[in-house]
Amino acid sequence: MRKYRIPVDRTDITIKKSYLVLEVGPGHNPSKRSDVLVEKYINNNEHRCGDVKVYQHQKLLNYDGDNMPFNNKHFDYVICNQVLEHTDNPSDFCKELSRVSKRGYLECPSFLGEFLFPKESHAWVIMEEQGVLYAMKKNHNLYKQDFGNFFLNIYPYKSLLWRLLQMSVQNLCFVRIEWNENIVCRIVETSKDEGFHLFDTKNIQEFIHKPSINKICKSLLVLIRVQLRKLI
Repeated sequence: MRKYRIPVDRTDITIKKSYLVLEVGPGHNPSKRSDVLVEKYINNNEHRCGDVKVYQHQKLLNYDGDNMPFNNKHFDYVICNQVLEHTDNPSDFCKELSRVSKRGYLECPSFLGEFLFPKESHAWVIMEEQGVLYAMKKNHNLYKQDFGNFFLNIYPYKSLLWRLLQMSVQNLCFVRIEWNENIVCRIVETSKDEGFHLFDTKNIQEFIHKPSINKICKSLLVLIRVQLRKLI
């Protein structure tokens, strides 16, 4: 079984009806598929856009995602959306996700995404290569200007052009990964560390090269498939 895949978005993940699903750090926007929610900050909205939300069928627990009170592989699936960049130690956090669950989905801003839409509460910048995550401590002096609105004037959010761009260049503004067995995150501190090249601006220029016609056509087919899935 393949140990990871790169989903189109958070709707493009595989959760069977029989799965017991945990969500860590759901905040104001939990997945309806989650059965158990673990939230570190119940009454503090500094790291999210609104109050904690819980659906009627869900159980909310107040714990730190670094140290959860569950047995090994207790859950079939864990969802972690826009949380890793807030943690004290992304490597330890991912180890704990791997401990409590057999598989899962993780999403966070990419290097480019953090430049375009910087958030003061984000402590780390994350990149992915070959199924491994790499985290570098964020230098807030480099992420002061918010270019998000400018970027979205060129590629309107949720427009066909925006969707095709995202799907033609995997993990463009967000790092998205669906993993099996375990998810690994390595801390990058110096130029000698593995993964350092991912945070080089020259690498970003190569990363967002002009997508080929073949990639765009494949992305369009995937987009059609995802939309049809929503209608079924």
